[in-house]
Amino acid sequence: MTNRTFTMIKPDAVANGHAGKILDHIISAGFKVKAMKYIHLTSDQAGAFYEVHKERPFYADLVSFMTSGPIYAAILEKDNAVADFRTLIGATDPQKADAGTIRNLYAKSIDANAIHGSDSDENAAIEGSFFFAQTEVF
Repeated sequence: MTNRTFTMIKPDAVANGHAGKILDHIISAGFKVKAMKYIHLTSDQAGAFYEVHKERPFYADLVSFMTSGPIYAAILEKDNAVADFRTLIGATDPQKADAGTIRNLYAKSIDANAIHGSDSDENAAIEGSFFFAQTEVF
């Protein structure tokens, strides 16, 4: 079943010049980009996006990191999009990520882990609609 997922190429990967390589990796894996934008999140935007983590001890650091530079936000489409994308990006901790995954190749640490991928179809829809109006998705 063809469905969609949401991703962000995070500030560390953008600053390190990896965004193009990551995007090529995604497209080569069969994902179609249905929407994409380059944006520098404000503290309010990052805080709202990560609201689910507001009570966790890492929340302030996460918001600070996500506002430290621009990101690429994208909606991707493919059969089994969420699960396949999670496999493609690898474990959150790049030291534990399988060889050849995006985080294994481009992430520096569990905090600066290069890329976000939605963890469910429901969250993919919520996260995608946070960044994109329906008229921006093709």
